[in-house]
Amino acid sequence: MATQLDLQEQEQIDALKAFWKRYGNLVSWLLIAALAAYAGWNGWNYWQRSQALKASAMYDELDRAAAAGDADKSGRIFGDLKDRYAGTAYAEQGGLAAAKVQFEKGQVDAAKATLTWVAEHAAEDEYRTIARLRLAAVLSAAKQFDQALAQLDGAKAVGFEALVADRRGDVLAAAGRNDEARAAYEVAFKTMDDKIDYKRLVEAKLTALGAAPPAPAASAASGAAS
Repeated sequence: MATQLDLQEQEQIDALKAFWKRYGNLVSWLLIAALAAYAGWNGWNYWQRSQALKASAMYDELDRAAAAGDADKSGRIFGDLKDRYAGTAYAEQGGLAAAKVQFEKGQVDAAKATLTWVAEHAAEDEYRTIARLRLAAVLSAAKQFDQALAQLDGAKAVGFEALVADRRGDVLAAAGRNDEARAAYEVAFKTMDDKIDYKRLVEAKLTALGAAPPAPAASAASGAAS
């Protein structure tokens, strides 16, 4: 029995040697590749977490500067933020915060540049659309109406259709193109949810242009009954 087991073990060892002789290099390379990929994945995740942490600290500093109304400091921090951590959400959020205080402090050109960067480089479509909406308002205030409308043409995030139409109406009204403004406001009014309070302001804009929306059927019927 012992001899039989010894023979079986020797056969298994010989088979293993033959397999390793034939496929050993391939197995080794596959193992090395798997370990390298695992190490790379861990390294990438660590780098991502490190980048996000550093970007978060810089954004907090920018947010404090913006809250204090310091447009110069906000702009400097945003410059560093976009140069070092452009791929993070903090860069696009920081851009919106910096542009707001820049515009409020009369740094219109700086606000335009900041919003343009967010509109062109933000990773998320929602942030790009918000930047374009705000940039359109800044350009309209500077009477650069065609440029403002061009920005709105690029504002494509889902769910922002009513706000884009409303801002388009604002730009057109400022440019004296009242008929087109009225049409844009009508789109905004029809698209916007009735539960949103801002819809009342859109209604007021339409009324000012002589195109007050008709009263809802339910309200009209209630008025007639009373």
